[in-house]
Amino acid sequence: MTPTPTDLDGYEVVTAVCGGIAAYKVAGLVSKLIQRGAGVSVAMTDAAQRFITPLTFEALTARRVFTGLWDAEGCYDPQHLRLTESADVFVVAPATANMIGKIAHGIADDLVSTMVMSTDCPVLLAPAANTRMWENPVVQENVQALVKRGFRIVPPGEGWLACRTRGAGRMAEPDQIAEQVIEVLKKTEPKNRR
Repeated sequence: MTPTPTDLDGYEVVTAVCGGIAAYKVAGLVSKLIQRGAGVSVAMTDAAQRFITPLTFEALTARRVFTGLWDAEGCYDPQHLRLTESADVFVVAPATANMIGKIAHGIADDLVSTMVMSTDCPVLLAPAANTRMWENPVVQENVQALVKRGFRIVPPGEGWLACRTRGAGRMAEPDQIAEQVIEVLKKTEPKNRR
């Protein structure tokens, strides 16, 4: 049996999970990154917790999962700053049309959107949406605005969607997202070694 490479030792990944059926796929992404040696911290929107529980990610990461701006334990703890300070890459998956719009317009009204505003590392978005939502000109304009600002988009594929139709908008598979994350990480040393 060939051991899994641990070439991501020392790297820190923040994974932000938003509210969409594709949230279940993010568990696979997190597992893949951890198996490669990365440290992974997870933040979740309220809507994400309706699709998958924080316990799933706590079991995978062996770390606390962050679910709100106001859930500090016993003291003032600006989690959105602390987590993003150590992050080598920030992944938003599934990146819903709502979250894409918030980020594109600088709205920071929950933990995930606030964290994105406070990060100084590369940000990858893995969109997931119904085809009509994904192809909506407003969503596409927001995506293009983010690309122009340096955000990296892992484009959704086509296939069977939760709305029981086939079309564009299906979140990329965990392997595809992981490849993009690894590509970004390998461009620089981990922050904790700089």
